[in-house]
Amino acid sequence: MKLKLLILGVFLCSCVLHSQEYFPKNDGVKTRNTNYTVFKNARIHTDPQNVIENGMFAITEGKITAVGKSIDIPENSIVIDLKGKEVYPSFIDLFSDFGIPEPKKAEAGNTPQYDAAREGFYWNDHIRPDTEAISHFKFDSKEAEKYHQAGFGVVNTHVPDGIIRGAGMLVALTPEVSEGDRILEGRSSQYLSLDKSVQSRQSYPTSTMGAMALIRQAYLDAKWYAEGHAKNKDLALEALNRNKNLVQIFATDNLLDEFRADKVGDEFGIQYVILGSGKEYQRLDKAKASNATFIVPLKFPKAFDVEDPYLANQLSLEEMREWNQAPANLKMLSEKEVPFTLTTHSIDAEKDFKTNLLKAIEYGLPKAEALAALTTVPAKTIDQENKLGVIKEGAWANFLITSGDYFEKETTLYENWVQGEKKILSSIDATDITGNYNLKVNGKTYELKISGDPVKLKSEVKTNNSKIGSKLSFENNWMNLLLSSPDTTKSDFIRLVANVPSETKQISGKAILQNGNETTFQVIKASEAEKKDDMKKDKEIHNLLPVTYPNIAYGFSSKPQQQNVLFKNATVWTSEEDGVLENTDVLVKNGEIVKIGAGINAGGAKVIDATGKHLTAGIVDEHSHIAASAINEAGHNSSAEVQMEDVVDPTDIDIYRNLAGGVTTIQLLHGSANPIGGQSAILKLKWGESAEDMIFEQAPPFIKFALGENVKQSNWSGGRFPQTRMGVEQVFTDYFSRAKAYESSRDDSDFRKDLEMETILEILNGERFVSSHSYIQSEINMLMKVAENFGFNINTFTHILEGYKVADKMKEHGVGASTFSDWWAYKYEVNDAIPYNASIMTEAGLTVAINSDDGEMSRRLNQEAAKSVKYGGMSEEEAWKMVTINPAKLLHIDNLVGSIKTGKQADLVLWNDHPLSIYAKPEKTMVEGVFYFDIERDSEMRKEIRKERNELIGMMLKAKNNGVETQPIKKEEKQRVHCDLLEEVK
Repeated sequence: MKLKLLILGVFLCSCVLHSQEYFPKNDGVKTRNTNYTVFKNARIHTDPQNVIENGMFAITEGKITAVGKSIDIPENSIVIDLKGKEVYPSFIDLFSDFGIPEPKKAEAGNTPQYDAAREGFYWNDHIRPDTEAISHFKFDSKEAEKYHQAGFGVVNTHVPDGIIRGAGMLVALTPEVSEGDRILEGRSSQYLSLDKSVQSRQSYPTSTMGAMALIRQAYLDAKWYAEGHAKNKDLALEALNRNKNLVQIFATDNLLDEFRADKVGDEFGIQYVILGSGKEYQRLDKAKASNATFIVPLKFPKAFDVEDPYLANQLSLEEMREWNQAPANLKMLSEKEVPFTLTTHSIDAEKDFKTNLLKAIEYGLPKAEALAALTTVPAKTIDQENKLGVIKEGAWANFLITSGDYFEKETTLYENWVQGEKKILSSIDATDITGNYNLKVNGKTYELKISGDPVKLKSEVKTNNSKIGSKLSFENNWMNLLLSSPDTTKSDFIRLVANVPSETKQISGKAILQNGNETTFQVIKASEAEKKDDMKKDKEIHNLLPVTYPNIAYGFSSKPQQQNVLFKNATVWTSEEDGVLENTDVLVKNGEIVKIGAGINAGGAKVIDATGKHLTAGIVDEHSHIAASAINEAGHNSSAEVQMEDVVDPTDIDIYRNLAGGVTTIQLLHGSANPIGGQSAILKLKWGESAEDMIFEQAPPFIKFALGENVKQSNWSGGRFPQTRMGVEQVFTDYFSRAKAYESSRDDSDFRKDLEMETILEILNGERFVSSHSYIQSEINMLMKVAENFGFNINTFTHILEGYKVADKMKEHGVGASTFSDWWAYKYEVNDAIPYNASIMTEAGLTVAINSDDGEMSRRLNQEAAKSVKYGGMSEEEAWKMVTINPAKLLHIDNLVGSIKTGKQADLVLWNDHPLSIYAKPEKTMVEGVFYFDIERDSEMRKEIRKERNELIGMMLKAKNNGVETQPIKKEEKQRVHCDLLEEVK
């Protein structure tokens, strides 16, 4: 069967209905239906912008042959009068797994899997471009029914498994035809994601940044393979090259990953179509700049049950805002002219699709834009714009017949035609029998209420205000009503049947009583059915709250702008030879420090009176893990190819908290899961900006190395090499040796670019600096010797809690130190840590910094620096340098930040007290002339946040009282991140 489908995929990519006429027919006379069906007097939406009033169109053999105000009617035509009805193109869903069985999960194993299990394919099992949806597809009538009910005629389906997932197929949801007739394109698009295949246990990658690095390497390898350099056959790379001209659809599940996918695409000149998250409204500028078409799920968060005030306090403002703002996402995308399509992915198509679509329209999405997102936009996206999504000559006969405006709740969808085949969803001639009636039968009168829609009618019968059991069915204008006996001790029934006339004021029919006797009954209408507007529940939350940057608590309503500022009469801690200057002015212009001294003329700059206050350079944290969506790529013993820049999270509240602690620059380090970790990201803490805008562009590249318990997996199970400290040394030696050999092979004709080797070669050539996690003196000595053997120096030992033992050797090697002030005893290898470590290393002539490795400690690095005044008698100025100019020197950015000096970037902090005091608070924190933290604004924001929370809670309480379904509150603690976190950051 699979082979047959594969053959069909090759030959039927552009198949037409009944294209299998060349097959022999052995069960009767072979005939071909060439009759036309003509529809007249319809209101025809030929596309989202054009409507033909009282129009006509004809179809035959699955295609539309004519459409217009008036058309010639062929002789062999069936004519259907659609007076009072409307016709729309049927819908297209570009992201589906329709007809695809769930991928089988790999069996669990006792040890990690490091090598690929698929022979003859790529070295990583999660790269599966050879997967063909057509070889797995089987039409699912039950699921197709749900799509039909929602108005869909075509889906783009794929196997939702792996990072590069292979080719999807375009399928018409045509009932009662062969599989081959349904296939519009056997290879319609290629799908990608950042999620691993469930069919493999292969460990790598374990992170988002690992998945991104793997995609990059696969693209490079595919190009290399296509050029004929490979000595072996790789079926996966062949498939990847075969798929490169297909539409590329990238599946993501959060806003940051949407932009990460676009970043990879831009690097390789690929424009992805991106499965979005529904949160694009939070960064419309980025969505617009991506030039992507977004496939947006029609899924909105439910209101929270906030009746318990203690539980309500656990809700974040971000979660509450999302409930309020998400339904307006499509409206905002439309206003920004960001192209998008709609998908039923992650919702119940039959139950939730139209409800949520109408909600989006209620929130401002124009109906024409909604129709375009379901028809012409997806058709254009997959190069089917003249065949699908329109009612025009030559297009597939895929259309809907409705009772009126599809985008109104009361409208009934009668029929969904796909490839000229009719799927009846509700009788087009059905009489509306909803209402309140008096039912008279066998001398008794009952109250009868009929409600619902023609597809799902419900009955309610009462006598003497007591409800009795009833069951109603209504089909082809025949009503069948079953009444239970009012006597609950009996199981007798009265059966009523009647043919309902077009006028439903009175219905008469036959009744079969409990004893089997026949009689008649009458149903006389007392009043019309109550028209319930379920949308009124949601209209009350139309008070949309404004989006901020980022869209969480303490975000900016508009991005802060650079200012020219004069700080007057401050105590200035220069962190330079000038030391601490009293009553000094500092002038900032265009993001730089331009003048330092007394009596400076403001020259139009904003003046801030800093009398009695202290002005310092912004704190630099050499070792941080805030603002990241992942910390470790633990799948290999070297992950030099991964980039922390790929997983920067600009919405992390710790950015704001660090600014409130005076921190302006950090090195976002990879974790310590492996000896050779990933590439660092040096960031400016620009709260409210994008991930790219936070990158410290002038900073040189760094990489994280690690030694000790973590890399040899002492504290968690794992079968990966290395398992000993000797093995750790061998890892470094092996990779550096391989990099040397790699460099020498660059002139070979079959040279293959390896991102991991390229990075390690940068280290050997002095183009990338190493910051190494370290504890034990023996390993510290080992790494310095290995580096010297390969002709380079380690730049920084971070943690370095036994640095005081080997400070002389470190000085000789030329390595700096970034340490904790007084952390010890949290694991065995720190047993010899002492609080005098920083002072001893400083006295030995090393450049020493105090770092955090912790989102909480980083807010108090000024106090951490102060501890060395007590432990070791360090001067206040030298202690302060350990969190400003010294870490800047270690990061090779001391020419730009880390001190107050003319010509440097204006990264400044104004403190209300001595900066080493436990009572000191930053009043203002500036990055490149922009105030990203202001204590006065913070105070006002706290009031506004309380007000906004109360407003949102009031909205949710009102929604619940109006019957809106709510969700329970789940308390989630913020994940604290350190070097050894082996999972994605939530």
